[in-house]
Amino acid sequence: MADNYTLTIIKPDAFGANKAGKIIALLEEKGFTVRAARVMRLSKEQAGEFYAVHRERPFYGELVEFMTSGACMPMVLEKPNAVAALREAIGATDPAEAAEGTVRKLYAESKGRNAIHASDSDENAAREARFFFAEADLVGAR
Repeated sequence: MADNYTLTIIKPDAFGANKAGKIIALLEEKGFTVRAARVMRLSKEQAGEFYAVHRERPFYGELVEFMTSGACMPMVLEKPNAVAALREAIGATDPAEAAEGTVRKLYAESKGRNAIHASDSDENAAREARFFFAEADLVGAR
């Protein structure tokens, strides 16, 4: 995976509120191309492994509970400088601090129920994408 790819997850709050289509449309309007997507419900083990980098943080248990509370939608997105571009498109973690027109400003409920996950580095994007998808799953990837 190059710096043209990143991983995002439409989280259970947004997916359960039927906001996935609106979020995908907004991301496509911002120039992203969906290269892989699936709907799934994470087990506690999967969520715990995916968010293991936060294991020592006070919000870890709550995050795992939230991410297993309903269906979510992991996706691999393509765009030049994808990680930085996606983080800009989704906005600040707290929707009250997010810029107008960002995913979180439009669709997040709160800092804890913030609609969407985005990788924070090219290295993490590659690792996180491999957590959900095989290389063969990337449709149309160059």
